[in-house]
Amino acid sequence: MLNSYSKEDKVLLAVDCIIFGFDKEELKILLIKRDFEPEKGKWSLMGGFLQRAETLDDAANRILQTLTGINNIYMEQLYGFSKVDRDPVERTISVAYFALINIEDHNEGLIEKYSARWFNVKEAPELIFDHNAMVSHAIRRLQYRTSNKPIGFELLPEKFTMRQLQKLYEAILNERLDKRNFINKINNLDILIKLNEKDMSSSRKGSFLYEFDKEKYDKKVEDGFTFKI
Repeated sequence: MLNSYSKEDKVLLAVDCIIFGFDKEELKILLIKRDFEPEKGKWSLMGGFLQRAETLDDAANRILQTLTGINNIYMEQLYGFSKVDRDPVERTISVAYFALINIEDHNEGLIEKYSARWFNVKEAPELIFDHNAMVSHAIRRLQYRTSNKPIGFELLPEKFTMRQLQKLYEAILNERLDKRNFINKINNLDILIKLNEKDMSSSRKGSFLYEFDKEKYDKKVEDGFTFKI
């Protein structure tokens, strides 16, 4: 029984992480320069190989922690990439994940310590292997998720303005949104807490700050609520 798989082909299983961030204006992606062959010196997603005693989720979290120091963030398994010649060294299948972080909370020391760099998703360089296809797939998934689930709040600071929220959705969806319609849709969802605080950096009068009310959202979902932007 122990030898029942001995004649089967063996392949490597990689895990690649697509990390999105938001800087109040633009949707960005975190990339690193590859420091080994093949494709040494070229831009890459962050990745590594599944270890024998790990689940895929364990591997994705380990890789993210090792290469960025980031943990305990929103992460979702995306898709499996299995083109036979996707890696020129050895037959390798990759399972991609995408993660969402608020740049303000996680950027300190990240660039210098881990040789990483943020790029606007519209201006990102060509990536190694099939990583460009992974990013395109992740953007489509992100657009779908943010239209029916409030994961976009993972990209914002804890307190944010309505303008910042609209800019985030415009960056993800890659389209301009009517301000009045957007605010009405958000208010109708009734999942934000309006604070008695203002962000004074945007104008002389300032803009009210809001927080996402996760407890209220979870209760509304239990009652059959459907999130839709």
